[in-house]
Amino acid sequence: MSIVIHHNPGCGTSRNVLQIIRASGVEPVVVEYLETGWTTAQLQGLFAAAGLTAREALREKRSPAQELGLLDGDVSEEELLAAMVEHPVLVNRPIVCSPKGVRLCRPSERVLDLLENLPTGAVYKEDGQMILNEKGEPVV
Repeated sequence: MSIVIHHNPGCGTSRNVLQIIRASGVEPVVVEYLETGWTTAQLQGLFAAAGLTAREALREKRSPAQELGLLDGDVSEEELLAAMVEHPVLVNRPIVCSPKGVRLCRPSERVLDLLENLPTGAVYKEDGQMILNEKGEPVV
């Protein structure tokens, strides 16, 4: 099973998701999008597959979104996509692609439905919050 994670190693949620995928027994293709950047077509494809608009995928916190005037409701999807291509950090992360679908995995546990096999044993986020218990069952 092939999984791709659009990853930012500086993001705790992205690191958590990567750890969950690896704990499930899969070594994903890791795309560090801050280095590789995005194309408009790539973003359009990811967002369509995930059922997101560019507005829904816009990272508002700890990004230049406000300074660039992108939080105004009348900014078009095309303008948002162009800004995301120019400033890759504007795309919220991580976005995970698997045979089971494409999803923006915030919070981290949203990745669980995309995995063929859940990790065995307890899995914790970096902050210590348990995601899966010792039996590998999701904690709600």
